[in-house]
This record gives sequence, structure tokens and C-alpha cells, in this order.
Amino acid sequence: MERKRSDKKLVRAGKVSSIVQDDSRRHAGRCSTIENLRRPRLLRDPAAIKAALTERSRATGFDVVGIVRPDAAPELRSRLERFLADGAHGDMTWLESTAERRASPLALWPDVRSIVMLGMNYGPDDDPLAILKERTHAAISVYAQGDDYHDLIKSRLKELARWLTANAGGDVKVFVDTAAVMEKPLAARGGLGWQGKHTNLVSRTYGSWLFLGSIFTTLDLPADSAERDNCGNCRACLDICPTAAFPAPYRLDPRRCISYLTIEHKGPIARDLRVTMGNRIYGCDDCLAVCPWNKFASRGKEAKLAARSTLRAPRLADLARLDDTQFRKLFAKTSIKRTGRDRFVRNVLIAIGNSGDTELAVEAERLLDDASPVVRGAAVWALSRLLPREKFTALSRRPSDSDPSVREEWVAALA
Repeated sequence: MERKRSDKKLVRAGKVSSIVQDDSRRHAGRCSTIENLRRPRLLRDPAAIKAALTERSRATGFDVVGIVRPDAAPELRSRLERFLADGAHGDMTWLESTAERRASPLALWPDVRSIVMLGMNYGPDDDPLAILKERTHAAISVYAQGDDYHDLIKSRLKELARWLTANAGGDVKVFVDTAAVMEKPLAARGGLGWQGKHTNLVSRTYGSWLFLGSIFTTLDLPADSAERDNCGNCRACLDICPTAAFPAPYRLDPRRCISYLTIEHKGPIARDLRVTMGNRIYGCDDCLAVCPWNKFASRGKEAKLAARSTLRAPRLADLARLDDTQFRKLFAKTSIKRTGRDRFVRNVLIAIGNSGDTELAVEAERLLDDASPVVRGAAVWALSRLLPREKFTALSRRPSDSDPSVREEWVAALA
């Protein structure tokens, strides 16, 4: 899911430092040689630039690259307008506030002539669905188990952009998925894959496991052909969704998506969706992992994206005990840190309520006195699922909570 921040950087060719630095005091007799080396030797042929850029992108750590015209997806505006009109963006208010720029790359930057779409493989080394059977342990989305990909991708994009301006000129801007860029349809137009029925990008080579980034450039480069849709009659991603978040193929309602609910949604999660979440406490990989094209996928090579051992299958009991300081320490340099401790523990409590393990009730009961209303409310729900009715009713006689949303949880649980 996206975030409300803009990860972009303009690099101007004239500001790229010279490869050969002047040192006239030591090499006065070699001035002419140095001057010759200093002269720009920019690539001029667009096809040659593209070939060199492709080679360099792989050396920088990207697995796939494609070029797309900024006007290659004119349908983006109408699709976005429909999405917003339906209110499907939920708490993701930045989608509405950036709609004009998001609807067209040219609205974001009128000078752009080519968009370099790049993908980095983060394929897992095990089955992401296996953890769902371990009900007392937490399921964390594959992408969030390693270092924050935003930081890694952004630094690699900047490195590649500097190379491009130094060797071919032009101006550039770089974007990761927190910017107002509709990456998936642009990546599909650039031949990186196609948008599957789950709306995510699917690659013939890497399945569902690609991180995306883009370089906008003023250079006019040869565009790649779009990849055709290869989903056929398959419905695996639609049918596996535990919350029925796909009202139709190729359409997602984020308000029912577990990734949205556990990461972006700020308040209490709708009661009718909590049971379906199982032990998924941060994101959901079901529709990605079940895609048949993953049989061609391979394990990601980037070490910084590899899953940390502490995040593969952490115990719910341990996560429920995290205070803000411990949360920040455990999830330092990960995407999870941005969600904040309170929403995270809310998710953990829902998983505790779904665990069926009565021994975890003590963790939920302790959190009835948490400073956060969203945590206290989730604790009430978890206890209503784990405790015998008599014991839960007795617990409800405690002093009334000061927050109306928590009081509502008690009323609903006792009804």
C-alpha cells in the first residue's frame, strides 16, 4: 500500500561531478590529457542509451527494465476517478488529494518524455501460506519481513539516474511507490508483466514478486511493447481472498483487503472482517502466493530484502507485549515501523482472538488498560472470543471505559 510522502529527486546533467578531478599542482604537464578526458562523451543514439541503461540497471540490482511513454495509459484518469467516486480509497486520503498528478505522468512532470520502469525480485524462500496454520504465531507479508524496500529501491534508482545523466544527459526524477505514480499499469505497458485479476503485476519470470520503481527522464528513448494478459480463465487469486475484497476480476475494494486493514486503516476494524483475518497481522500474501505463474519464480537475490529470522513466525504473545520503544527497536528499518505500535498491537489482538488459544487471554486482558483506545477495543473483542461467557461477563463489570468506541466494543460483545 502507498504512503503519504513524495520520494522524488531531480538530477540535472550539468550538475553531475566530473569523473576526472583537476589536480594542476601535481599534473601540470598533463592538462591537455585531462581536458580531453573531461569533455562530455555522452551517448547520443537512443537505442544505444537504452541498451546501456538496461545493462547498467542489472548491475545496479534490478532484475527487469522496460521503457514506457508517459501517455501510454490514457485510461488511468477514468479508472482513478471511478475508484475515488466509489470511496474505495478509505483512509488513504492522499489518493484523492494527489488525484490530478496521479492520473497522468505528464501532470506530475510535464517535461518527462520517457519513463524507465524497473523491477526487483523479492521472491520468498518458502511458502507464504504455510504460516496461516500456525495460529499462535503471526503471519507477516513477505515484503515486510526484510529491510524497508522503499529505502533500498530509492537509493538504487538514484544511483542509476546519476549514471544515466552522466552518460546520456537529460534531466531525471526518481519515484518509489509512495509517490503519485500509478506504477503497475505503467509497468505493464513497459512489458514488465501484466496486471492480474488481483490488480497486482504478474511476471512470466518472477510471478507476483516484483518491487517497482521508476525513473522519469527528458530523454526520448525507444518504448517497449506491453505484455499481454496471461491470466486466462484462472480465478485462483479471486477465490482465495479471505475477505472477498474483489467485487469483480481486475477490481479491488481496499476497504475489505487485509493489507489495507492492517496497514492503512486507522480505527477499529469492522467486526465482520476480523474473523477472516486469521493470524495475518501485517499485510496478506494470499492472492499473490496462489498465482500459478509463481512456479517460474525464483528466490530474491538482494540480501537486504531477505526475511529476518525474528519476523518469519513471531509469537503473538511476544508481539502483544511490545511498548512503543520495543516496537521501534524490533521493526527498525522495516516497512512495519511506519504503521505505529498501536495499530500493530490492534492487529495482534485480532489474531489472538482468532487463535483459539485460551492461554493468550492473559495478554489481551492486560491490554484492557492500554493507553490506546484502538488497542483496548481490540482487547475486548479478543477476550470475548477466548473466555467463557461467565468470565467475560464478570470482566465487563470493570469501570466504564472513557472512550465511546471501546464502550461500543463491550456492548457488541455482550449482545
